[in-house]
Amino acid sequence: MTRGGHGLARVAVVVRAGAAPLWWLGVVAAGAGALVPGTTGRRIGVLAGAALFLVAAAVVAYWGRGRYRAPARQAVRASRHDVLQDRAVTVRNWRRTHRWWLLLAFLAALGSAFAAPAAGGLLLAGCGTGLWLKAAWIGRLEQDDEALLWVRVDWLRAGAGRPAGKRVKAYRTTGIAAGDAAPGGSRRAVAAVA
Repeated sequence: MTRGGHGLARVAVVVRAGAAPLWWLGVVAAGAGALVPGTTGRRIGVLAGAALFLVAAAVVAYWGRGRYRAPARQAVRASRHDVLQDRAVTVRNWRRTHRWWLLLAFLAALGSAFAAPAAGGLLLAGCGTGLWLKAAWIGRLEQDDEALLWVRVDWLRAGAGRPAGKRVKAYRTTGIAAGDAAPGGSRRAVAAVA
């Protein structure tokens, strides 16, 4: 990078990066946990898990929205020297940094099945769903403002991958067509070549 440029990662992509692993690890843990009778019994474990799924999805989706709005309001236009990080690189970096936390969460969800079958796995899946919902909310903000939100990569490293952490002072913005991810952090649809 030259003359004061920074590496920038999409805010919505960072938020969304943990959604798929948490969802799938949760589904696997819930499925395996349902095979164990547990101390509460399967029926109670699954019902408790369903409640935990809904609560976790809502809490993760709505928690800390103000911490995303504040730097978004102070966002400045990205300079021509800023380097936009590809979606795949952002996702890979987040997952590599959090791989041990994901493994521990999965093992905890599996272990909880001996107390309440499937409940821990459904809680984990609910957290993944909440991240998808939060990324979709960020996507709506981006569409309303017609500007994509980016965060400096060096701030993510210092904050362990948190795009609304204490180190993040403000976001950068680009036009809605910049980068390879759509608003909300999903893969951008590639137009078919006739």
